[in-house]
Amino acid sequence: MNLGQPLLRVATPDDALRVEALMKQSTAALFPHFYDDRQTASAVTYVAEVDPMLLEDGTYFVIESGQEMVACGGWSRRDKLYTGSGDSSHDGRLLDPLREPARVRAMFVRPDWTRRGLGRRILEECEDAARREGFGQLTLGATLPGAPLYLAYGFQTVEEIDVTMPDGVTLACLTMEKPIRTATTPAATVLQSHA
Repeated sequence: MNLGQPLLRVATPDDALRVEALMKQSTAALFPHFYDDRQTASAVTYVAEVDPMLLEDGTYFVIESGQEMVACGGWSRRDKLYTGSGDSSHDGRLLDPLREPARVRAMFVRPDWTRRGLGRRILEECEDAARREGFGQLTLGATLPGAPLYLAYGFQTVEEIDVTMPDGVTLACLTMEKPIRTATTPAATVLQSHA
C-alpha cells in the first residue's frame, strides 16, 4: 500500500492522542532491543507521554504519510529536558538562547518506518527553528534506542546517566549536546569538527 510521500508539519494540541499512540507503539517495539521487559513497560508508561507544552508552543513536529502519523519529535525553548523527569517549577522557564542550549525532545518513529531518514528530517527542522530563535547549541536526554541517530547527526555524549521513572525503574540514558550549525556552515563541516 502506497501511503504517499512523508510530509512534515507542526503538531497541534489536537494531535495529542495520535502522537501519544505513536510514542507508545514505537517504545513498545524498539525498547526491548536495549532494555529488559520491566524497563520497557515503564518507558511505555512514563517516557512515551505527550508534553502538552511542546504542542502549545508550536515546537513539535509530526511526519505523516497519507493519513498515517509515522514519526514525531521536536525541540523546546523551555527548561524541561525530557518527559518522565517529574514536574518542576522550572519546566516552563524560557531558556536564554545566548547562554543555554535549546532542548531536543520526544523523538519517536513508528517501528515499520525506522531507518528512512525521518528522525534526521525532524532533527534538521528542530535545529533550523532553534537557530532562528538565536540558540547556538542543542542538548537532549537520549534513551539508548535513540542514541545511534543522535550520534550520526553530530551529537556528542556528555554524560551517561541513570534516569529513575516514577515507578522506581531505572533506565540507562545519555546526556548529549551539539553546536547548532550556522546558516552558512554546511552540516558536513560541523560533523567533521566533532570527529
